[in-house]
Amino acid sequence: MNDSVDRRTFLAAAALGSAGVVAGVNLLGPSAPRTASAATAPPAPAAAPNFGLAKFLDPLRIPPVIRAHARRNSGELTITMTTSRTRLHSQLPETTLWTYDGQFPGPTIEVRSGKRLRVAWANELRGTVPLVAVRAPYAVPTPANRPGYRAADGSLPAGVELIEGVAELPPWNVVHLHGALTNAGNDGWAHNGISPGHTQLTEYPNRQAATALWYHDHAMAVTRFNVHSGLAGLYLLRDDEEDRLRLPGGDHEIPLILADRNFDTDPATGALTGRLLFKFQYLPASGTTAPVTGPFTLVNGGIWPHLDVDARWYRFRALNTANGRFFRLDLVDEAGVVHNDAVRIAGTDAGLLPGPAAVPAGGLTLTPGERADLLIDFSRFPGQRLRLVNTGASIEPDIMEFRVESRRRADGFRLPAELSASYARLAHVPEDHDEVFVATTPPGVAGRPHPEMWELAEITDPAELPARFPAEGVLQLTDPAMGHVRTFRKVARLFDDTTTIFVDRGRWVVWNLIQLGGAPHPMHIHMARFQLLTRHKFADLTAFDIATGGTARPLPAPAGGPAIEKHEEGWKDTFNLWAGEWIRVAGRFEDATGQFMYHCHILDHEDEGMMRPFVVHPPEVSRFHMHAGSSGHHPGMPGHGGH
Repeated sequence: MNDSVDRRTFLAAAALGSAGVVAGVNLLGPSAPRTASAATAPPAPAAAPNFGLAKFLDPLRIPPVIRAHARRNSGELTITMTTSRTRLHSQLPETTLWTYDGQFPGPTIEVRSGKRLRVAWANELRGTVPLVAVRAPYAVPTPANRPGYRAADGSLPAGVELIEGVAELPPWNVVHLHGALTNAGNDGWAHNGISPGHTQLTEYPNRQAATALWYHDHAMAVTRFNVHSGLAGLYLLRDDEEDRLRLPGGDHEIPLILADRNFDTDPATGALTGRLLFKFQYLPASGTTAPVTGPFTLVNGGIWPHLDVDARWYRFRALNTANGRFFRLDLVDEAGVVHNDAVRIAGTDAGLLPGPAAVPAGGLTLTPGERADLLIDFSRFPGQRLRLVNTGASIEPDIMEFRVESRRRADGFRLPAELSASYARLAHVPEDHDEVFVATTPPGVAGRPHPEMWELAEITDPAELPARFPAEGVLQLTDPAMGHVRTFRKVARLFDDTTTIFVDRGRWVVWNLIQLGGAPHPMHIHMARFQLLTRHKFADLTAFDIATGGTARPLPAPAGGPAIEKHEEGWKDTFNLWAGEWIRVAGRFEDATGQFMYHCHILDHEDEGMMRPFVVHPPEVSRFHMHAGSSGHHPGMPGHGGH
């Protein structure tokens, strides 16, 4: 959910479906960031309660670093999943967590590009999932997702209920290295969870440019609970190109692993217990839920921390590990004045940008799963206190505080004009490429309360067109590139439906991602890196009939849409799809093969069905593979390309 929209607005939009407009007000949130100069104060957010925890009291924690290719490790690691207890704030009781090597977040694994790493992920977790999961009706004016769920006498208020079965969930886990270019057997296939006493063996070739990846749980249907319980960590790739830049390093390169959480309370006193609370907010009339968010923002496992910094340049590796919260980042001073002109974006999901990019007007949005490589010049602020804030937040905008030392320091770093000389912007995709079409639909289609993700196949034979429109699962779209109407039918929507996407290794593929209303979706595609080619926006989605689940008439050609920002031109693996957008992203499926996944990285949406598989084969093998899309060709017969 975009935090520029409050919870009531989001739920109202979800209930309305594709229209999302009442009395001329767009309930789905902005499709482009707000505009603001680098030195203006953002609109003051509503005052938010701290629920008894002091902000900026605790120092920022730095996860321990494992340099995987140090001599003692020899390219092999064992990381053990264990149940641990820790304080997420010094004024909070201990919280039980599932962790990697007893750390939340897990240790930062650092590797060299081109050097293979084998990791044994050992499951030694115990007990059931360490959180309480409830459903609570959205109520105004109660602050969205406040702590606790029980009345003073311990009873459940009207409409509040425990989520059946969650309390009994055992440890069942599989690790995915997000952004890694690795064969499918090492990718963390969602059905391949392991139980305590077993080990997942993986091999990561690391044949990719310097960047920040992250590892996290990816178990089928329970990813949201497992990640929320603590199973996430950072993975840094280094290479010679990055080394030559002499970017800030050592104590001046710091991870900022962002998350949000909620906590249970003692019914009698209202005091926070430290127990994780996974609270769904829902509309009783439709059952539609909003992605789970919490009022407490964590950085590196601590709530609202502070960091003492030298008056010089720093490098921050920012990562959004939240279940569903979007972070729109701004750097502000004590008066609330924005100083984003002191920040440069050096890289995104899959590596360095060609040159430093300015923060967009209105802040840098990080959706769940996205990363940003940030450079901040604190030499401009000696003796000052600055805050990193989520200026779109509807609960608590503050994330953390920077305390800049008073004296200036000698700093040999100079911001380079060029970062990645190896980067090349895709001017065009090779003519011989494949196209994939995927549409996301709002809640309410055929009475189903959750948004969905549909794989589409084009209808080219007029005899296969439905007799009348709207028809369930049939979409007519005016293609902005071709200038004419194209008709598609839904061929899959659930993870275990028939696999329909087959790719020859080495081929370029353009993914057409089309959003037909409702909440935005950060779409993550495994195993390859991509560039954003185009972004268009439908002016009107009313042609999509929610009740039927098809278009009553062709959707008009999308036009315009927010311009592609400079930092969005980099290689990425997660792309946010705002309401009414049609984006095209291109990537080449090189080297690795097997069965992979793509999905919305809002973990509630992923677990509720917005995830699908695809297969990459060697082209010599694919000609022999019979599948639903093989058009009747027999193995070995000419013309069977397998894609």
